[in-house]
Amino acid sequence: MKPIQTSLKRWINNNENFKMRHKAMKSNVLSHPDVVSFLNSHPEITEKDIDKRLNKLYEYTTQSVKCSRCSNYESCRNLVKGYSPILEFINGDIHISYEKCENHHYHEKMKEKQGLIQSVYMPKDILNARMANLYPDHHRARAVKAADAFIDDAKRALPEKGLFLTGPFGVGKTYLLGAIANELQRLDISSMLIYMPEFVREIREAIKDNTVQEKINLFKQADVLMLDDIGAETLSAWFRDEVLGSILQYRMMEKLPVFFTSNYTMDQLEQILATSTKNGVEEVKAGRIMERIKQVSKEIKVDGKNRRN
Repeated sequence: MKPIQTSLKRWINNNENFKMRHKAMKSNVLSHPDVVSFLNSHPEITEKDIDKRLNKLYEYTTQSVKCSRCSNYESCRNLVKGYSPILEFINGDIHISYEKCENHHYHEKMKEKQGLIQSVYMPKDILNARMANLYPDHHRARAVKAADAFIDDAKRALPEKGLFLTGPFGVGKTYLLGAIANELQRLDISSMLIYMPEFVREIREAIKDNTVQEKINLFKQADVLMLDDIGAETLSAWFRDEVLGSILQYRMMEKLPVFFTSNYTMDQLEQILATSTKNGVEEVKAGRIMERIKQVSKEIKVDGKNRRN
């Protein structure tokens, strides 16, 4: 008999604890601002309706409503990832439905936008670059300020000039290009990042399958063109005049911006471009290319320590 009494007493105590927990949960649920607002907007809901669907109301209060408890799609904590709960009173019953949240919409939009950044031989860390991740450095302050100004202007209309970022190795010139490209992506502006030495080799290979003009047209027409490390490789007279010159001429006429990074200043680059692989020094043709570069970009010095070390 004693074991039965003990078990009965334990059940009663546990049942009382359950009742207390249930009462506390109900109190918390009914004090939730959204639930209060929902019930106030449906005065026809009875206490019986509430008790019947208390589990639905509780489910609602544990979710991230309109992304209030999650910063992005990846960190979504809801039962259905990327969907925000909605309380409804339909046919005399409390229901909970889910709709795509803002973070989900943004996530889908960003997936669609991935095609807006086209990269030719650029490392992944550059494609993931963000303006917010740039180290505060007075050596690069002018370049960052110019980049911010370009992005801000692009919200209204695409500026006619990009930036010619000149400076030593490892100071963040290429990273800044990637950060700008990602900010432009948010504005639905396409950009193409090109590592120049590999670009030269790509065009050489295109001669074999007769796709040179197709590739040149692609670079001509991108909303924003970014040429990384120009001057790193001696160009043939043909590439300089027929490929680079053609692209820059088109973009100059169409008022489309170009960004450059280089270890050389514009004046130094002109001397590099004047020396082709076969034709010796051609200052006039190099000057013509540089004039186009100046029409589509403005020179900005980037300095600081080498961050690749």
